[in-house]
Amino acid sequence: MSDETLKARLTAAMKDAMRAGDKDRLGVIRMANAAIKQVEVDSRSELDDAAVIAVLDKMVKQRRESIAQYEKGGRPELAEKEAAEVAVLQEFLPAALSEEEIGALIEAAIAETGATSMQDMGKVMGKLKPQLQGRADMGAVSGKIKARLS
Repeated sequence: MSDETLKARLTAAMKDAMRAGDKDRLGVIRMANAAIKQVEVDSRSELDDAAVIAVLDKMVKQRRESIAQYEKGGRPELAEKEAAEVAVLQEFLPAALSEEEIGALIEAAIAETGATSMQDMGKVMGKLKPQLQGRADMGAVSGKIKARLS
């Protein structure tokens, strides 16, 4: 991973997609850039890589929900389109963590926060979110923490 920012990587990828005439990829990258720009305008601030990852992670999550809906609705062609968008977006997210790595981070967060019951769930999630954003399904992580604390 180089020192260049995630936004710079997205811009470079957009230019590459334009040159290659890859309309689908170009559309997904433009959509990501627009979402990032919208958050910047709304918050009146420049987003750092962590915030950009949060935006991209949200986009991936929305597409995964759409895929489930399309498959349930018998629309495989739309599910495939969404899956292709997820694949492009994931190129810009950090590598996903393994189940073991996630488990180890959960255990460490529980130990650090001194969590003992479900009342401590928020503390544990607060500790984990910055470490796991874009690298793990936060819904699944939440379920694991619940199981561990109950």
